[in-house]
Amino acid sequence: MKKEKMQQQFTALLQEVKKQGSFNGVVLIAVGGKAIVCEAMGVAEYSDSGSRDLTTDSMFELASVSKPITALGIVRLQQLGQLHWDDPIANWIPELPYPGITIRHLLSHTSGLPDYMELFANVWDPTRYARNEDVLRMLIEHQPDPLFAPNESWMYSNTGYIVLAILIERISGQRYGDFLDEQIFQPLGMTRTQVYNRRVDPGPVPNDYAWGYVYRIGHGGYVLPDEVPELNYVQYLDGLQGDGMVNSTVGDLLRLDRALYDNEFIDPMLRQLMFSPVKMNNGETFPYGMGWLIEHDERFGNIAHHTGGWPGYSTWFKRYIDRDMTLIMLQNGERDHGYTQQLVKSLEQIMAGEDYDVPRPLEVKKIIPLEPKSVEAQLGKYRFATEKEESLDVEVYVEQDKLYMRLGNGMILSLLPLTSTRYYEEQTATELEFLISEDGKGMHLIWYTGDEPEVGMSL
Repeated sequence: MKKEKMQQQFTALLQEVKKQGSFNGVVLIAVGGKAIVCEAMGVAEYSDSGSRDLTTDSMFELASVSKPITALGIVRLQQLGQLHWDDPIANWIPELPYPGITIRHLLSHTSGLPDYMELFANVWDPTRYARNEDVLRMLIEHQPDPLFAPNESWMYSNTGYIVLAILIERISGQRYGDFLDEQIFQPLGMTRTQVYNRRVDPGPVPNDYAWGYVYRIGHGGYVLPDEVPELNYVQYLDGLQGDGMVNSTVGDLLRLDRALYDNEFIDPMLRQLMFSPVKMNNGETFPYGMGWLIEHDERFGNIAHHTGGWPGYSTWFKRYIDRDMTLIMLQNGERDHGYTQQLVKSLEQIMAGEDYDVPRPLEVKKIIPLEPKSVEAQLGKYRFATEKEESLDVEVYVEQDKLYMRLGNGMILSLLPLTSTRYYEEQTATELEFLISEDGKGMHLIWYTGDEPEVGMSL
């Protein structure tokens, strides 16, 4: 399809999205490294004196889109001859009580390291800011069981990328942010990119900064996650780096995209390794390379991509390698992940030269007051069985006339009543329903998370 027609369709689609008022962020699509659409929609900052709009140069926290950048820092160290993928991390972090893990395992999420967020939810003092060395110290002190032996399986690991940031510091002798700045951001002209922990670092806020908001019906719309009690982890985990906390713009991420094609910047053999699926001990592969999810699409060919989500931010970075196309989407106020997914699908339909669908507008949820009597039978513990024969235990409880659900990892979700038995959960944008079991002796909790609802049995 000609770029002009594509451009017209992108503009028409985004005009519809703008009218719906359901998207707050910046979208960039490039062909051959040239942006053919770059559109900012929504608000960068709310204040007593009004609001400041987003621009195409607004800086966003990238959440997990930081991971490909952390991985690239390790690639730079490899190119400098300071490490090799298959080096054991014990060479630099001998005190970590999980033997047999290599740098490659960390990069590809096959280390089996336990989840630090679950550990911190249970044992950390939430009045204190945690830093990377605290994660290391807590793993040493508490030694939670590994999820599996190194390279036996695949499990997305934020802990692994914290450890990679520690490795970058110990091997380079520089702070994580300084090393990335010297090795990646400055050489590539990414002048609007930095590692920034805004709560821990009381220094000046970057120019044109996109503050991350969450949408909360009970608070009347968009608020900072700091104002939502069940999101208190955004404060005590704010000092961590490696799995998140790189801040950037759509323009700077496009500069990074171009550098990933450049043989001067990355050796072609290393590049091939970065974008190859990881192979586990049993010979099976998983479509994740070194900091990138790998996908093959009939329309686009090979794709390398990563997404990020953290209270206040939702980020997408997709590189359609065989077509040399790029999609970058940064949001600082996502209301529904399903809506974002549909928007990406619509943009891809245009990129593929297909007829496109406009995302459906978000429906307004009508919340009713909580009925204390009807809630009593719903309280207690429930167990959801998962595909891998594991189970997820949750606890439903009331606190200050509000209904909450605590997950096994310590995460707390607020349940807003739609009826006396059905509830809406804003963080996951899902609905849940309590039903009396067929024998009338217990309660089932139905969680509508996808195509097939998940059923929890009361314990």
